[in-house]
Amino acid sequence: MKVLMINGSPRPNGNDAVALKEMEKVFTAEGIEVETVVVGNKDIRGCIGCLSCKKKGKCVFDDLVNETAPKFEAADGVVISSPVYFGSANGTMVSFLDRLFYSTLFDKTMKVGASVASARRGGLTATHDELNKYFTISGMPVASGQYWNGVHGSLPGEAEQDAEGLQQMRTLARNMAFLMKSIALGKEQFGLPEKEPFQRTNFIR
Repeated sequence: MKVLMINGSPRPNGNDAVALKEMEKVFTAEGIEVETVVVGNKDIRGCIGCLSCKKKGKCVFDDLVNETAPKFEAADGVVISSPVYFGSANGTMVSFLDRLFYSTLFDKTMKVGASVASARRGGLTATHDELNKYFTISGMPVASGQYWNGVHGSLPGEAEQDAEGLQQMRTLARNMAFLMKSIALGKEQFGLPEKEPFQRTNFIR
């Protein structure tokens, strides 16, 4: 099994990395392969709504989004992590996720998602909720832990002192591993849920 971790921090070795590495220890012990993509230090532009991806099967802007897409498709689970900027995920991460989730046309149903936030003090829950929306619109079950998933720290590496936050990461990883394995067994016996043709309605016709 594979987990793709997407680190939205501009600091590859910052507090988001501390949280993700704590999860990676658990995944490795569970026999799950992990790959991490660092997004926050890249030049990622936002979606322009051109819909070219619906024809080409990939984003018109050929950058880290298109490089990550096949890794996303191959993954059984995805962890996305962002530092808190003004009470929400940072702009680079949002631009990346908007384009990644919209431009990838493969079925994401039953891939397990988990979101993590890091902050000096506040904004963790708002960012956690914001990131989870990418999963819930895609038919992806959301893994939960023992609290809202996040770590605290201001300077890079300070999250290593957040004993409760690190425990949250380990609990989240164990729960996610269990959910991924359970879904794999369920797919073998029952397959994926039946899908109806999508009914699109607009407020203005």
